Amino acid sequence: MRYSVFAILIAVAVVGAAIGAAGIWYGWLALAIAGPLTLLGVYDLRQTRHSLMRNYPIIAHMRWLFEGIRPEIRQYLIESDADAFPFNREQRSLVYQRAKQAVQTVPFGTQQDVYKPEYAYFTHSLAPVHPHTFDFRIPVGGDACLQPYAISLFNVSAMSFGALSGNAIQALNKGAKLGGFAHDTGEGGISRHHRQHGGDLIWELGSGYFGCRAADGTFDAEKFVKQSADPQIKMIEVKLSQGAKPGHGGVLPASKITPEIVEARGIPMGIDCVSPAAHPSFSTPVEFVYFLQKLRELSLGKPVGFKLCVGHPHEFMAVVKAMIQEDIYPDFIVVDGSEGGTGAAPVEFTNSVGMPLREGLHFVNMALIGAGVRNRIRLGASGKIISGADIGTALALGADWCNSARGFMFALGCIQARSCHTNRCPTGVATQDPTRQKALVVPDKAARVASFHKNTLIGFGEMLGAMGLDRPDQITVDVLHLRTSDPASLLHHRLAPLQLSHPECPMPFARPWAEAQTVSFARSEGPKSDRAAPPRAIHATG
Repeated sequence: MRYSVFAILIAVAVVGAAIGAAGIWYGWLALAIAGPLTLLGVYDLRQTRHSLMRNYPIIAHMRWLFEGIRPEIRQYLIESDADAFPFNREQRSLVYQRAKQAVQTVPFGTQQDVYKPEYAYFTHSLAPVHPHTFDFRIPVGGDACLQPYAISLFNVSAMSFGALSGNAIQALNKGAKLGGFAHDTGEGGISRHHRQHGGDLIWELGSGYFGCRAADGTFDAEKFVKQSADPQIKMIEVKLSQGAKPGHGGVLPASKITPEIVEARGIPMGIDCVSPAAHPSFSTPVEFVYFLQKLRELSLGKPVGFKLCVGHPHEFMAVVKAMIQEDIYPDFIVVDGSEGGTGAAPVEFTNSVGMPLREGLHFVNMALIGAGVRNRIRLGASGKIISGADIGTALALGADWCNSARGFMFALGCIQARSCHTNRCPTGVATQDPTRQKALVVPDKAARVASFHKNTLIGFGEMLGAMGLDRPDQITVDVLHLRTSDPASLLHHRLAPLQLSHPECPMPFARPWAEAQTVSFARSEGPKSDRAAPPRAIHATG
């Protein structure tokens, strides 16, 4: 069907030429109409800049025709049917402009309603400065880390091979190599596409342990040692939960398992691949922190941390208590917002489960400050981060760096067709169909990925300078003003160092801290001692 119009035009051109040669005048008319369109289709198939036109020759031009008249129909769409108009179109357009090195300024003032109940803005300085560099980097690695990593302020968030096509993974990784930033593998393992261009990798370990998975689905230390020794892997991230579907496992049916997926995940052909909702390697906060220590030792001291979308507050507090009790700290924590997630997930989870990024990031930052351990741990943030303003907001709420998934997908050419789960992605980004993903030309899209990264940091740096600052770590919550209609919001509460142990600690933090225990993720039933020795199977030296 994708090539039907092109095929019909070829047929019309050929038949028209034959009829015209026989002396029938309307044959030449048919050729005059179909001939140029056929040549346009040939051009569409041969060009490398637009994957949509390579997959849909001729008919893809209708997209640009409709976008050309969008300003005239936009208000009608908003007023007649809110669901018919995607309000993140401006964000997507911003990514396209930055990826293509196009003009990024817009006329006629703000595109937002500054008087709405929920609004955020930054204060600026009357003595602005110019940052010395736009290549902002943050060192990651605590006292126990032997191979610290200087991570970029802006990186590719977790998206797995299998969810994304091989060409999309290659373009992201080559773009990361060109731009000097990190590429999170997602929990689907490290594929040949991740390795082809040598960009820095953050290896994400989900509950399926792909790449270090034993035959029974548990963690295999020997496989982990072999994989983690790769110098391309800069950091290791244990995924506890994700924004798209927190607390939800998954099954990859045997019918969808390909040889490439077998190679990347280390799983057998012909058997359903199960990713449980919970990790089988630990069941208590203490076991979890010892598992992190074990990974750091097995990887010879690479930065090790974990990612989560905040759920029950007492559970994260329990992990913090376990860190302090055992004197074992992760090198970093990545907070994923419930609004994040680029893949398909049950609608109940995407819309109704998990804490949004602003509240989750603020909660984690305040909990670490209140426990007196914030200086030991770096914080990353992910969840609909597109622009320099999004980065600034995350930094003001406590993040040290940011990751983006959908932003880099837009840079690859994603048009949000929302057919990711059908294997029929029109731009070749989220499909395993070999003909569809060929439309995504790796060198061209890699350059766009690198350009989006560079121009977004320039935009952030210029905003930083307008505040009178020249380093990201100078951004504090004082320069960010969050207007919220909910007086009980977590965002209204700030903690001082060690305030969690103070009687006047705010209730949104004091209650989960009192409920947290290190021997279980369940709420504490009373003021009994919660210290317990870690099981030998989990202990790093056991």
